[in-house]
Amino acid sequence: MDLSSAHWHKSTKSGNNGGNCVEVAANLPGVVAVRDSKDEHGPALVFAPDTFETFVAAVKDQRLG
Repeated sequence: MDLSSAHWHKSTKSGNNGGNCVEVAANLPGVVAVRDSKDEHGPALVFAPDTFETFVAAVKDQRLG
């Protein structure tokens, strides 16, 4: 998948923790991409938007972990 037009965003809550963050690109048609902020040229995971929304909701509800 071509992610060259992805607009990557890191959470404002990430702070300055040595780079242990993920970045999300939600501007791509039909997908949400996620990557390690320390490796911007490395691999990215790609999810359907509804799957990613379900995951985020579960994390917010503390159902994971």
